Amino acid sequence: MDDRDRELLRELLAHQRVLSLAVVVEGKPHAGLLPFVVRPDFSAALIHASDLARHSQGLTAGAPFGVVIHFPDRLDADPLQLPRVTLEGTVAVLERGTEEYRAGAELYLARFPGSAQTFALGDFHLYQLAFESGRLIGGFARARSVSPRVLAELAG
Repeated sequence: MDDRDRELLRELLAHQRVLSLAVVVEGKPHAGLLPFVVRPDFSAALIHASDLARHSQGLTAGAPFGVVIHFPDRLDADPLQLPRVTLEGTVAVLERGTEEYRAGAELYLARFPGSAQTFALGDFHLYQLAFESGRLIGGFARARSVSPRVLAELAG
C-alpha cells in the first residue's frame, strides 16, 4: 500500500462519521447505519446502539460483522469510483463500569457530544468492532488489502 492509499484509508476511518453495518440476526443478514469513532490505533471502531434496534441483536460477543465506510456520493462522479473501505471482524461488548468502557465512552463522546443523553439510558451499549481484514477501494484498479498491520501503520 502506497502513501496515497494509506492517506485515503486514514481519511475514511478518521473523518467519515457513519458506517454501514452488516450482522447476522436470527440466521439472516441485517444492515444498519450507525455513527462510529475509530480507536486511535485504528484497530477497531466503537459504536453505541440501543437494544431496541434490530441490528443490535447481531452485536453479541464474538459475533462476525462487516462494515462499509465511504465518501459521500456526488452527482458529477461515477458511483463505482466512490472511495470506500470494507472491513470485517468480530464484535466485543464493552462492559459498563470498566476502564475500557470509560475510555471508549470518552472517545465516542468527544466525537459525538450530542449522544451524551443516550449513555444514561439502560438499553444502549457500547460495542467494539475489531478489524481483522478488509479491502480499500480507491477507484478504478485501486483495490488494496487491509490487514491489522496496515491499520497499525496508520497510527504511527
